[in-house]
Amino acid sequence: MKLFDSLSRYQPQMLGLLRIVTALLFIEHGTQKLFGFPASAQAGGSLGGLMLTAGILEVFGGILVALGLLTRPVAFILAGEMATAYFMAHMPRSFFPINNGGDAAVLFCFVFLYLAFAGAGAFALDNRRTNPAAEAYSAS
Repeated sequence: MKLFDSLSRYQPQMLGLLRIVTALLFIEHGTQKLFGFPASAQAGGSLGGLMLTAGILEVFGGILVALGLLTRPVAFILAGEMATAYFMAHMPRSFFPINNGGDAAVLFCFVFLYLAFAGAGAFALDNRRTNPAAEAYSAS
């Protein structure tokens, strides 16, 4: 349909919005692990090495993705973190994400993987960074 074809001009803005909303949701998982906020019935106790590492990646990686700074490498690392979380924590309970509580891990994994390939979209600090190779090419 012609109406939906015309929406493609907003692709960079929607990619940027997807990046920001995903990162903000992701940061919540890290703040819950590190600071107990927002409060959860499951939260509490001391953090083991893996959970501490996950919390740090989720907070600081999420902030970088939200800002659109170093989006591709950070998103790739976060996709790997979510794949690891799924296979270590969720899949042993059941193969199906709906039964093992791993829906969010799978979605985060694939959204971050997409961002690693697609880039940050609009509203990103990555867009303000200069690329010397691109400048040299355009100058010639």
